[in-house]
Amino acid sequence: MSAEQPERQDHKIELAQKRFLFRTQGVADVDRQQLQREILGIVAQHEMAPIYEEVCVEVGHSSNAAALEEMRQHNAQRLAELEDKIADAEKNAGEVEVRDALQAKADHLCSIGDHAAALAAYAAAEAKTAGVGPKMDLAFSQIRLELSRGDWRAVKAGLEKARGLCDKGGDWERKNKLKVYEAVFLMATRQFSRAAELLLDAIATFTSGELMPYERCIFYTVLLAVVALDRPTLKSKVIDSPEVLSVIDSIPHLRPFLSSLYDCQYAAFFKAFAGLTDAIRADAYLHPHFRYYMREARAAAYAQFLESYKSVTLASMAATFGVSPDFLDGELADFIVAGRLPAKIDKVAGMVETNRPDAKNALYQQAIKQGDLLLNRVQKLSKVIDIE
Repeated sequence: MSAEQPERQDHKIELAQKRFLFRTQGVADVDRQQLQREILGIVAQHEMAPIYEEVCVEVGHSSNAAALEEMRQHNAQRLAELEDKIADAEKNAGEVEVRDALQAKADHLCSIGDHAAALAAYAAAEAKTAGVGPKMDLAFSQIRLELSRGDWRAVKAGLEKARGLCDKGGDWERKNKLKVYEAVFLMATRQFSRAAELLLDAIATFTSGELMPYERCIFYTVLLAVVALDRPTLKSKVIDSPEVLSVIDSIPHLRPFLSSLYDCQYAAFFKAFAGLTDAIRADAYLHPHFRYYMREARAAAYAQFLESYKSVTLASMAATFGVSPDFLDGELADFIVAGRLPAKIDKVAGMVETNRPDAKNALYQQAIKQGDLLLNRVQKLSKVIDIE
């Protein structure tokens, strides 16, 4: 990450997260009165008149007609100034100045939350934009606008557009930025493995502070890597990563969550995992997948433990994980039935027996099958040749 001062997170993304927290039940330690003040403060600071009344209804606050009218007047005044700059640039300056003026208008409309007008203004700015890089910047701004509204179809369309521009010759920094934007979409649509890959590629040169703080990026990277990577890759790409190590201790429970899994300290892993659950619930992108993520993390831990054994007693495994044998029995049964764990439970003997397939035998069977298929095709071909 650059040693320069990191870019501040887009206020629309920050506002969307706070609004999510305010309206979401089941998230621990949420001070809704404080959140209400912070939400209204962001709206007032950036004079977001188009969404002021909507936000007031959402947070249970009586709208202030005088404050709203003042915001509208300021917005109209600023918009008039920007229109004058556009007209002046079109009359007295060149294409670059016109393009900059159009983008300034689009950025203003985007900043105050005027969605439809902002999209139209960005389209006008793009029509005057020649280079791939500046067009990608416009695409990123629109993606953030859609992210703040939670419109994932529009986010997907924006990413496809940015990816197309990138393929035409986007520079290295913007390509790296695109990885983070794509990772957020993939994470929010439960494609954890690919999201983890993109974040691991991007953290060394992270430049997407407008989307999320660097610490948040590391938080996502570690969480996704635990359920997406095998043990050796987790060690080389995450546990030993200087970027991860630089901030992991600033995030409660994250280091023990990561290291205890690799060190096979499963009771400590479950304890650290319990400490992270509130942070996962409180995240707008991960909250809808909370139960799924919990299941994936437990499956990863159980699978890693069972790799070391041909058979193990339920009591011994339960003690290792710090849970009761009955709880573990139910958990393992669900994962085995779902095909997630190559094992079976001998309830009478109180044993868990693994039945991992023999890799060499599987390759042999595959070679035989492919050989039979090839012979059949050769025989069919020979018949055709004989007829001719």
